[in-house]
Amino acid sequence: MKIPGRIAPLVADGLVDGVIRQLMSGKEATVYVVQCGDVVRCAKVYKEANKRGFHKAVDYTEGRKIKNSRQARAMAKRSRYGRQEEEAAWQHAEVDALRRLAAAGVRVPTPYDFHEGVLLMELVTDDDGEPAPRLNDVVLDEDDARRFHAVLVRQVVRMLCVGIVHGDLSEYNVLVDPDGPVIIDLPQAVDAAANNNARAMLERDVDNLAAYFGQFAPELRETAYGKEIWSLYESGKLQPDSVLTGLFATDEAPADVSDVLQVIEAALEEEEIRQAGRLAADNA
Repeated sequence: MKIPGRIAPLVADGLVDGVIRQLMSGKEATVYVVQCGDVVRCAKVYKEANKRGFHKAVDYTEGRKIKNSRQARAMAKRSRYGRQEEEAAWQHAEVDALRRLAAAGVRVPTPYDFHEGVLLMELVTDDDGEPAPRLNDVVLDEDDARRFHAVLVRQVVRMLCVGIVHGDLSEYNVLVDPDGPVIIDLPQAVDAAANNNARAMLERDVDNLAAYFGQFAPELRETAYGKEIWSLYESGKLQPDSVLTGLFATDEAPADVSDVLQVIEAALEEEEIRQAGRLAADNA
């Protein structure tokens, strides 16, 4: 196959020897099967922002760390440089997430290199060495559905234990190799502690899994793993091997307004004291 222009720099630098074929083209990237010495890998070529179909990126980028103040100012002003840096940050997010998740024992493709907007990573394969199918293309019975669901919920827990929420998890972002599900597509992964949308995204990820697997094992539709997982995380009790029940009772007791007001007043008083101390130090 002719070398695509975006992969040419990897060939020139000796990272890729040749392109075997295009594997898929999605809303954010085109993926190719490539030859790297004696090993076959895949190269994910990210599409430019104006050609991507992934919207509402601001919901995902909230809370992401910026390298320096110059970069932050440029991104805020939406200058040409700022847009370039914003795009680079979006692409690097997947590389960083894959490395952290692989180290935490989450089943994701192994990342090898990131060069000129191209992510070189492991090609997940089936028993015959062919690219592994997506979950939505695999025929499941009830037992397989329950088993895969349990595996993926546990992967979600492991991800959250290192502070990451996938943010777009579904049957289309999971491959199935001989050992089970492998999670892919993470450029939109969010920082659980810094992103105000993290809870909603995690619950949506888990609900997506329940809805899909619930087609084969209907009882899974009634589970509330997302709320249970987030509750454990929020209370500091979540561990990779935390026991989960799939049950969650919502606290419907009315809020004590007077207690809330007292907390707010105390916080305001503390802030006034801090400001007064700062003013006194400036005038000294």
